Amino acid sequence: MVTPDSSHLRRRFIWAALSAFVLIGLSIAFVDRPAATWAHDTFRGMVVFPWLTWLVNPDLPVAVVGLSAAGLVIAGLGAEFGWRPKGWSKTLIACCLAAVFAFVMKDALKFVFGRTWPESWIDNNPSWIKDGEYGFHFFHGGSGWGSFPSGHMTLITAPFAVLWQRDCWWRWLCAVPILAVAIGLFGANYHFVSDMIAGFYLGVACAAGAKALVE
Repeated sequence: MVTPDSSHLRRRFIWAALSAFVLIGLSIAFVDRPAATWAHDTFRGMVVFPWLTWLVNPDLPVAVVGLSAAGLVIAGLGAEFGWRPKGWSKTLIACCLAAVFAFVMKDALKFVFGRTWPESWIDNNPSWIKDGEYGFHFFHGGSGWGSFPSGHMTLITAPFAVLWQRDCWWRWLCAVPILAVAIGLFGANYHFVSDMIAGFYLGVACAAGAKALVE
């Protein structure tokens, strides 16, 4: 039986999926290449943008997955001794789950889509700026073909999207680190705009799944 709540969630899911598809598609077709070229010509050499991306580093699993996994282990041990999470405890557990989900999902999808990067940083990888290379090479594998989706955006969005769903006066502050990382990625030309959009939506999806599991 479809309840009003489940019907509402289904509509939200459909609208989110449609908006993601449209925004990513439009960005791939019309925005990515000119935006990457402009960012390269305008912001090249400005160190502030790479610094912003270090708010989260998807290449350091110890910092991301390690801390989240440790939080889940602590919660599990507490449950063994009769502790039952409530309120903010559930929210923090959901944040840890969302971060772990995000780390696993972004790597899997990078392999599936096999997209080249805006710039060349790794073993002279093919890129839009250096070679005019722009496209997807599905199931290619390799570090030079991992631009889509953005792991930075996925990992920064997932836990903060969980916190966003808490009804508190400071929820708007959750948008600050997400926006800061997006600005850093764009200014440093680390990702195409569509990579960041996809990473944002993937992070939100990981947050929604994690929150559903702990409720």
